[in-house]
Amino acid sequence: MKTHRTRLAALAASAAIAGLLAGGAQAADPIKIGASLPLTGNFSVSGTKHQQGYQLCVDLINAKGGVDGRQLDLIVSDNRSDTETAISQYERFVNADKVDILFGTFSSKLSFPVSSVLEKYGMVHPVPAGGALRIWSQGHKNMFYFQQDVAEFMGGSLTEMIAERIPEDQRPKTAALVKADDFFANGIAAGLAGGTVSNPGGGVVADLAPGFLKEIGVELVMEETWPEEGFSDWLNLANSIKQANPDLVIGLTASAEEAVQLTRALQTVKAQPKYLFFSQGTQSEYKTGTGAAAEGVMMPTSWHPAVAFVGELAGETFTNGDFVAAFTEKFGFAPDEDSAIPFAVCQGMEQAMRGAASTDNAKLSEWLHARTKAEPVKTVLGPFSWDERGVPEDRSVLVAQWQGDDLKFIYPTNEFEGVAEVIFPKPQW
Repeated sequence: MKTHRTRLAALAASAAIAGLLAGGAQAADPIKIGASLPLTGNFSVSGTKHQQGYQLCVDLINAKGGVDGRQLDLIVSDNRSDTETAISQYERFVNADKVDILFGTFSSKLSFPVSSVLEKYGMVHPVPAGGALRIWSQGHKNMFYFQQDVAEFMGGSLTEMIAERIPEDQRPKTAALVKADDFFANGIAAGLAGGTVSNPGGGVVADLAPGFLKEIGVELVMEETWPEEGFSDWLNLANSIKQANPDLVIGLTASAEEAVQLTRALQTVKAQPKYLFFSQGTQSEYKTGTGAAAEGVMMPTSWHPAVAFVGELAGETFTNGDFVAAFTEKFGFAPDEDSAIPFAVCQGMEQAMRGAASTDNAKLSEWLHARTKAEPVKTVLGPFSWDERGVPEDRSVLVAQWQGDDLKFIYPTNEFEGVAEVIFPKPQW
């Protein structure tokens, strides 16, 4: 006959076994991840590539056993490049799908309103594309930007490259700055031209005078903005640029397709700037759409296959070269920055889950905020630690240039091997 103490011991043992079994079942549950992306609409080219970057990263992590024995389940919804749809989808991820973590969307236009939604729910918001400074001036505590710098300071890489790599007697003296009325494009323009950045609700975020162009002695002889959507008057715009006759044309577009249209129009009217710099154009679609006209065109980029960034994935070293090989094997073509950036977001969130030993978003945010230059998040875009706003510390974008059939990395010159010579002036059409 069992004594009272024996019965208690047996009950305790049974409870412990039940707890282990319950814990084992819980550990086997997948980690649900939500991402709203523009798979159709104006941003569909970049949105589709973001999905590929996210999916590759998730698949590689799952092949290594997942995180703490749990597989990752990526749920992607098409927001159709529409702000309200993106907002409602992230609301649904949190309230209906009960996701554990979220991945950010593409474009500053969508990231800006989404950021307030995710902050409301205390969700970590890893941002792959949302560089406009006003996004980072809202006082949100759980946002982390996975590109090297905000839009307003990207133009500094162009002017530093000109000052360092172009002989003084061949540097541009005049510039035309034309742009889409787009969050990101407006941000880059403000930095180059020395404008102010204001929040929609009022108040100046930053006064960027005198601007990067004036700092290197470049005079703006033309500024023009086209509507955010539906613009088609490319030939008239190109003729206006030709009449202004600038040495440098800066085209800040909202998509790679707009960069294609502007390039074709400039070629058609035989505008012949000595230098041409676009905010978009690293994508293979730009090269395919412009052909030989891409020769000598420069653009900023957060990623390049020749840059030897060393990241981490599934607790192991994972280099930029590993990413290129894995992506090419899975999809049958080489990646570009629109795939590398979301891959880096996924790397960062996986490292946060491992580092915090949790999917609790408060703990993930705390772990990410604790990163330093000595102990950063390690990605195929390089190392990341962030200031209190969520803006990366001491990082600058790269500058690339189309040369022949390849996008060559031309700046900075002192950080990596494989820096190409700069083609200047741009070959005439």
